[in-house]
Amino acid sequence: MGTLESILLVGVLLALVFSGVHVAVSLGIVSLIGLALATGDLQITFFFLNSTAYEALRDYVFAVVPLFMLMGEFISRSGIAADIFRAINRGLTRVPGRLAHATVTGNVVFAFVTGTSLASATAFTSIAYPQMRRYGYDTSFSLGLISGSACLGMLIPPSLLMIVWGILTEQSIGAIFLAGVLPGIVLAGLMILYIVAVSILRPSAVGEGGATASATSAAGAGPAPEEQGGSAWGAMLGLLVIVIGSLGGIWAGIFTPTEGAGIGALLALAIGVLRGLGLREIFDGILAVGKSAAPIMVILFAAQLYARTLAMSGLGNSIQGILVESGLGTWGVIAVMIAIWMLLGMIIDSISIIILTVPIFAPIALSLGLDPLAFAIIGILTIEAGLLTPPFGLLVYAVKSVAGSEEATLGAVFRGATPFWIILLVVVLILLAEPRVATVLTRLLL
Repeated sequence: MGTLESILLVGVLLALVFSGVHVAVSLGIVSLIGLALATGDLQITFFFLNSTAYEALRDYVFAVVPLFMLMGEFISRSGIAADIFRAINRGLTRVPGRLAHATVTGNVVFAFVTGTSLASATAFTSIAYPQMRRYGYDTSFSLGLISGSACLGMLIPPSLLMIVWGILTEQSIGAIFLAGVLPGIVLAGLMILYIVAVSILRPSAVGEGGATASATSAAGAGPAPEEQGGSAWGAMLGLLVIVIGSLGGIWAGIFTPTEGAGIGALLALAIGVLRGLGLREIFDGILAVGKSAAPIMVILFAAQLYARTLAMSGLGNSIQGILVESGLGTWGVIAVMIAIWMLLGMIIDSISIIILTVPIFAPIALSLGLDPLAFAIIGILTIEAGLLTPPFGLLVYAVKSVAGSEEATLGAVFRGATPFWIILLVVVLILLAEPRVATVLTRLLL
């Protein structure tokens, strides 16, 4: 298949996605067309379809997706994340902008529960935004903070995007998990520094009376500090057991990511039962994971078919040749990939973007000499930045939808999210300048 046919196929794929056709259906249609053009035989084309449908999802590694989702569902329904957020909030009574700091650190904790930024954004809009409004926080700052800090969920394991990236590129999922730890800490640190700067330079953004007024108002609200403290300590201990038992075992090489996900789900279930999780809630949690995981597995099947089409038809090689031989140089090609990710991030979800682009971009990055682990984190950060980019940033729309107040206009949320969008791109530039920020832990521990 020639370059012209390759470009036309990419055009058809993008046209289908942008017109609202589901990503899995779009990938399936383009894959079948590509295979038919490459083989010239419909029988062979349908053979590839049948074999991919049988082989793609029976791979042992694919079980990691629903198992980690099940772990998160049990943690969420047991109330661990909400207890820890309230404890962080109460523990920062003397810190200016304490609700803002609690939201960032709470999102780091919540990342262990959800693994997706959209889930974190909607959850924290419900948990943190009403409290921020109550204590006089600026609407634009509050919702921008929630949108931006939700992106931490993609860098803190177990990240769903990291799992999908590892499956598509056949990289170690445990190594990608480790690669996201230091960039995630850097990202959270920069966000906290920004909050401190806002608290000093524009104290009205974090409540008229700053931390003192918030603390005074909160003193009589909610459970007693002793009761809350006991609940929080139990929640933290439970989460620590799950993290050590699941992610610690993966990083130590004791078991595979799939085994780690299974152990994490079992530990989360046990702790949930100890915290009062009933049979009905357990059943509802399993059902919710089934409803969420099934579409993801269908997309992963379509992605496997798409990857086979790229290999069979030479589509990936054609696009790689166009970019590498364009004369743009290494940095020019990287800039093109980042621009494409940003544009797609305005319109479609993160998993779909990864499935559409990574099978093409990852080999190009490897041919340019980029570290594959650092490139994975760069890609995930850039895609998340796209979700904050006007006029169609999906995270912003999700936050605005859940917030529901008249002051929470799209313009206000986009303005508040802009500093966090800049912070995400700063971390991308740090990784491009020094890839070892992403790989140092992996090299030490694996």
